[in-house]
Amino acid sequence: MSGTSLDGMDLAQIEFRKRESWEFKLGVCETVPYPQDWFEALRGAMDLSRDQLLLLNQRYTEFLGNVISDFVNRNNLDDIDFVASHGHTVLHQPQKKLTLQIGNLPAIADVAGLPVVCDFRVADVMLGGQGAPLVPIGDKLLFGNYDYCLNLGGFANVSMEDPTGTRIAYDICAVNTVMNHFATLLGENYDDRGKMAASGSVNESLKLELDALDFYRESPPKSLGMEWVSQHVLPIFEKYEMEPADHLRTWVAHIAEQIGSVFSVGTKVLVTGGGAMNDFLMKEITAHTDADLEIPDRLVLEYKEALIFGLLGVLKMRNEINCLKSVTGASHDHSSGVYFTPIR
Repeated sequence: MSGTSLDGMDLAQIEFRKRESWEFKLGVCETVPYPQDWFEALRGAMDLSRDQLLLLNQRYTEFLGNVISDFVNRNNLDDIDFVASHGHTVLHQPQKKLTLQIGNLPAIADVAGLPVVCDFRVADVMLGGQGAPLVPIGDKLLFGNYDYCLNLGGFANVSMEDPTGTRIAYDICAVNTVMNHFATLLGENYDDRGKMAASGSVNESLKLELDALDFYRESPPKSLGMEWVSQHVLPIFEKYEMEPADHLRTWVAHIAEQIGSVFSVGTKVLVTGGGAMNDFLMKEITAHTDADLEIPDRLVLEYKEALIFGLLGVLKMRNEINCLKSVTGASHDHSSGVYFTPIR
């Protein structure tokens, strides 16, 4: 799993069992940071031409396959049924029936030396869906004892059951995609524990403009991509000549309010993703909600998305539904993903 925050590639060895319900066991897990050249290449990917994207896709597929192979060999994992791989999103414009996750070419199976289930989003977009979020099926099957499952990654997304028992989910706002942008201006890849944001001050005029973004008034299903950040969020910040720490502080104030307002009083919320380790952000979200926010053990906290994309792969291999129309807006529930086997 590689997310838009570009903090690295999450790899997890997972065993799934189905008795009365699905159970999982996380084994070896690690995050492989991106080398600086790949960090820069992926950060600028959405500005590439079609031919440049094709070349990047080929290079990234080989790179990702080698990372997977190294993980398997280094940890002596000799009983792998298959790899479930998300790839890395560089384009997401579902309204144009366009989404691209690089690293999902057939060559990944050859390089990794294992069968691979991947490219989970494209089929949903072709069926009229948003192609995101895809995690809610895993929230339902693995973490159904929570009222809400909140992920704080590059973007914040939430899933829950509506009064009829139907799973719904949507993106709330951008999180680390924006925070990391300003952290880099301060010489860091990310704001560790939110210390830089905590040192800044809120600009109320800027916050009011952010609060007025049209996306927040749209009804689900809805999802966000880096294009939205570049076209709608960052231009607002550019109008205000402020220190990066003040930009960070204002963004935290804005998103804490957006996120906290989602939850009903007295409900139980599972919080995962890199943003859950941002102490200042969590403090601010807590101040804007009367729900009970729960951060799980370290492995689930850090590897929940990898875990659930593993489950998506299992469901695909069993030809069972792994993508919910109630979440994405597709024409029907379906089993998404493609399967590649090594040919050499």
